[in-house]
Amino acid sequence: MNEPIRWGVLGASKFALGAMARAIHSAEGSELAALATSSEDKAAPFRAFQPRLRVHADYQALLDDAEIDAVYIPLPNAMHVEWTLKALDAGKHVLCEKPLAMKASEFEAVIAKRDETGLVAAEAYMIVHHPQWIRARELVQGGAIGELRHVEAAFSFNNTEAGNIRNKPETGGGGLPDIGVYAFGSVRFVTGQEPVAIRHANIRYENGVDVYAQVAADFESFEYSGMVSMRLFPRQEVTFHGDKGVLKLLCPFNPNVFGHAEMTLETEGKQVVHERWPGVDHYKLQVENFTAAIHGADYPCPLEFSRGTQAMIDMVYAAGGNG
Repeated sequence: MNEPIRWGVLGASKFALGAMARAIHSAEGSELAALATSSEDKAAPFRAFQPRLRVHADYQALLDDAEIDAVYIPLPNAMHVEWTLKALDAGKHVLCEKPLAMKASEFEAVIAKRDETGLVAAEAYMIVHHPQWIRARELVQGGAIGELRHVEAAFSFNNTEAGNIRNKPETGGGGLPDIGVYAFGSVRFVTGQEPVAIRHANIRYENGVDVYAQVAADFESFEYSGMVSMRLFPRQEVTFHGDKGVLKLLCPFNPNVFGHAEMTLETEGKQVVHERWPGVDHYKLQVENFTAAIHGADYPCPLEFSRGTQAMIDMVYAAGGNG
């Protein structure tokens, strides 16, 4: 039997506390062993569910901990590449929060270091581990809706908090890095296709970060229309429209928070099929798939896939005048 993978978390972020640290703690084959934070107040709620947690005063001290096998990095976006490379150099497997890099070209150094060390390194892109997305890919690529012609994606929430890292350019903020990865990457995952052109990109900025982006794109065999915003009432939905049916994901990106994972498939003859996945924790599945990859399994979301999503974000910025 394999020993549990011993995880450390670089930084006591709210998201790490609310989602990923708990997912690591509950995932089969994993053990939450250490946290890097200089604040005992921030460490306390982590210790509440993992009393044996070791707390290091800084990030490098955790990387120097010989009893840590893998690290999860929830730091601000602009710090991701730096600390991913440092963790790999320290001999740790790395699961880094999305977006791993701010430009597609920045993935090259991480991919090279992954290959040099033989360690597992990946972006924490949790949705591809959820059964609703695996099922959507199976249906679309299996011809359930006929020839795919059009995809629509929408993801929004309202965050006007000035101090939030998503609203700060110096920390890598912006709606496209934060949620554009979902509106773009999910479509690439389901269809297996890449964008060939951005026909339109209407991007609005506030204080140096994008807060709204409406995008029209051509993929290899279908058209894409999407909207992401950090300044609108919460909404999320993705629709795959073919010549013989329509597939809708009604809570595609953060089920159990926004709503329940639910999918409807409507085909010729007004046949409607509903599928639901209540209670599935895609964060826990992500950790379990990552630990399986450490033991030799293929990982569902390699760095090359994440680089492709960032390449589309780069294309959208360029088309919107911020290239």
